[in-house]
Parts: sequence; structure tokens; C-alpha cells
Amino acid sequence: MAIDFNANYTMTINGKGVISPSQIDVVNPATGVSFASAPDCTEAQLNEAVSSAKAAFRTWKKVPIAERQAMVRKAGEVLAAHADDLARLFTREQGRPVDAAKQEILGASQWLQAVSAMTPPTHVVEDSAAQRIETTYVPLGVICAIAPWNFPVTLSMWKVAPALVAGNTMVLKPSPFTPLCTLKVGELFRDIFPPGVLNIISGGDQLGPQMTSHPGFAKISFTGSTATGKAVLASAAKDLKRVTLELGGNDAAIVLPDVDLDDVAQKIFFGAFFNTAQICVATKRLYVHESIYDGLRDRLAAIAKAVKVGDGTEQGTVLGPIQNKRQYERVMDLIDDAKKSGLTLIEGANVPDGGGYFIPVTIVDNPPESSRVVQEEAFGPVLPLLKFTDIDDVIDRANDSDYGLAGAVWSKDTDKAVDIARRLETGTVWINQNLQLRPDTPFAGHKQSGFGIENGMEGLLEYMVPQAIYVAKGA
Repeated sequence: MAIDFNANYTMTINGKGVISPSQIDVVNPATGVSFASAPDCTEAQLNEAVSSAKAAFRTWKKVPIAERQAMVRKAGEVLAAHADDLARLFTREQGRPVDAAKQEILGASQWLQAVSAMTPPTHVVEDSAAQRIETTYVPLGVICAIAPWNFPVTLSMWKVAPALVAGNTMVLKPSPFTPLCTLKVGELFRDIFPPGVLNIISGGDQLGPQMTSHPGFAKISFTGSTATGKAVLASAAKDLKRVTLELGGNDAAIVLPDVDLDDVAQKIFFGAFFNTAQICVATKRLYVHESIYDGLRDRLAAIAKAVKVGDGTEQGTVLGPIQNKRQYERVMDLIDDAKKSGLTLIEGANVPDGGGYFIPVTIVDNPPESSRVVQEEAFGPVLPLLKFTDIDDVIDRANDSDYGLAGAVWSKDTDKAVDIARRLETGTVWINQNLQLRPDTPFAGHKQSGFGIENGMEGLLEYMVPQAIYVAKGA
């Protein structure tokens, strides 16, 4: 399919390209200037998308799972085939450097293909002379999927792949800050899935609440902030929609004194700052044993000063801008508060002048545990480094949070690191690595970091409901 990746952004409703009476502007975060527009979905168009998905569900759920899996696998292949074009568009709307943007597209492709190989289990509870009891899993219906702006393609496919393999249909909404790649993905997929199976719409801030309160959805899958997740959960409660919520995190990493600082500094740095730290599972609080604190701080500061922050289209750029003005202002407010509080800030390389949403990599040198920069999730390039001496104490400090999404432990003593990991109140813990997630491994948040599961067989079954069938024999 020949697709223009630079213009003509349309929604996909019932297998057709759809425009809207009004548009939303899409801003390039490296310039702060609008460069394109996307349809602003009307309530009538939302109703049409839900109706088409509901009609398609009647037949899609009856399609043999092998055929559904083959279509999802084909979608992954098509995504990979257009990775270069999508990556360039991705950088313009999201800000990440082109090479890293392409890795997201290819990763989303791999996710589709991996999930396409998953088949829900059948459990035979009893098969005796008296009866057979068999439990299978059946699809829920029409899924409402809402994806964020930090990983717009990957996190959309995290929802699309299991939902469609399971036999559901979907209406997917990307963030209004990053709708363009997802709209083009919808265009690419029109020739793969039957009309109505995957609908992709875009719109402003009013569209999300209209979706979550819509009675036509059986489930909501939302990725975003904890505050918005609470609103989604309240909306879903009105008619008992099922929900999966992947929310915020204030992820702690603990560095023990036996590490090789030269070996781990770079890994720890990018575990905190990749994608300009706009990652829910990035290290956001770094606890360092006091005996190695100065050495690690100085190495991280040196990396920060050497890393190029700039427009993702420019050669050599490693970290791009904050994706949108709203988030930029929030991170700057956190930095301003740290300065007013008299905290010591170590800034990295200079950032470009102009209208882009650039913030230098900022390390906060041993702030009080009570400071905002420690207690709040920055979701931007601000990392507090905190000293510790006692293992029990630092575990308590790491766990003293409303969040529990991910964490990391760094040590040459793997057994000791695993023991610490098991005491952390988080859904994912890495030992001597960072940011590793797999389609075959469940991803779930503890506390206010989430509700439900994504990925793995457990994530697939989140889009299904068990059905037990009792068959009497010899009647």
C-alpha cells in the first residue's frame, strides 16, 4: 500500500478513512510549532466507531484463532516494512531521535508477532464417567484502548495484539499530542483486518471521557497518569466495565558498594534518562551507598555533560525534548522548586535555544527524602541521587511511595541483589540491567501504579473471561 506519511491524516472507522469537521494541531516539540493536524473526532463519529466494532465482533469472535493470529502477525510484518517512514514521522511528533524512534516501531512489530503466537489455554477440570468439566476463555466484546504520548506506537500495540488475538474488536485513541503515527498505522492495517475490527480515532481532551463513559465498551485499557487512571476507573464503575490501568511510577534503584562504577555508570544513566526520562519504568530515585556515592555522582555528571540534547533529526542527538508544553512546564516547576529549596543541582550539556521544549539533564545531589523532587514522579530529565548506609533502611525508603511499578538493584552479589529485589514492593525488578520488558512476561503495577496485567499469557487473558462448561455423561 502506498501511503503518504506527511499529510492526509484520517481516522479509521469501519475500515474506511474518515475526516472530521474540526482538527487538532500537532506540535513538533523540538520547535514548539504546529506542523500538522489530526481529526478531532465528534461524538457521532465515536458512536459510529463503537457501532462498527460491535457489529464486527459478532463475526470476528467466530473467526478461528489461527486466522486471527495470522492477521496480527501480518500486521507486525507490515509495521516493520514501513519502519523508516514511520520513524521520521514519529520524531517530528514525539521528539525522540530517529534511530531510537525506529527501534520503537520495530519493537512494536516484534510485539505483534510474539503475541500472535499465544493461544489461550483450555483447562479440563474433570473428565470422568459421570461428567466432563472444561474451562475455556472467551472474548469480552468491544475494547476501549487509550494510549499515551511517551511510547505511542509500542503501547498501542500492547493493547491491539492481545485484544484482537483474543477475539475482541477495538476502538483505539492515541494521545492528542502524538496521534499521527497511530493514525498512519490504522491506514496500513485497513487491508489486514476486516472492517470494524480495529477502529482508530483521534481527538482532544474531551474524547477520552466520552470513550470511558460510553456504554458500548466491555473493557477499558488505559496507559497514563495515576490521576487520570482514577478518573477512568470511576467512569468504568458506572456500568462495571473491566479495566486495565498502567499508571505512574516513582521507581527506585539501589546501588550497592561492590559495583564496578566504570561498568555500571552508563547503564544506570540511560536507565534513568532514555527517552528524556519519559518512561514510566525509568529510574526516578537513585539510592547509592555512601562509600561510592561521590564516584558514581561524578561519573553520571560527566556523562550528562557529554550527551547531546537537541532536535531528534540532527546527527548525534542522544536525548530529545520533552514531548509537550504541559509536561515541560511541570518539570520546570519541579526544578524551580528544587532551586528555591536550596538543593544542589548538577546540569548536563547546554540545550538549544528557541521554542523547543528542551531541559538539560539535571542531577540533584543528595536532596532530603521529603523534597518534591524525590516524592513526585518527574517524568523528565531530573534525577535525585540519595545516600544510604543500611540495607533495611534503604529498602524502607524505596518502598515508602504510593507507587510500585518497577525498580532495580545493582550489585556483583547476585544472590544479595535478588534478596533485596524480593523485598521491593514493585511489579518488576531488574538486577544489573534496566528497562527490559518482554511480550511473554507479565507487567503489572503494585499500589497506585496499576490495575490489571499487560503482556504474557496473563495479559492476553485480561481481554477474555473464563467460561466453564459442565457436560453430564450417560444421562
